[in-house]
Amino acid sequence: MSVSVRIPTILRTYTGGESEVTAAGATLAEVLDDLDASYSGIKGRILDESGELRRFVNVYVGNDDVRFLDNLATPTPDGTQISVIPAVAGGC
Repeated sequence: MSVSVRIPTILRTYTGGESEVTAAGATLAEVLDDLDASYSGIKGRILDESGELRRFVNVYVGNDDVRFLDNLATPTPDGTQISVIPAVAGGC
């Protein structure tokens, strides 16, 4: 299964500047493994030391935040677009 993964600017050093790359996997965990096989180190910027999504990284499969789905077990059907988005914090 092939999916497209949108890469935020801060992680594009891992993808040679590419803003969107292709990866394979039936679940988000498998996609991240495949992504890391092609772009070494990128998974470590998305997942923390315990293997969970980093607190300030949001991942969407289609239009849905995986934290409200099955997290890393979220299915990634063929042709799905996955977006990795760093959380933005701020205030007055």
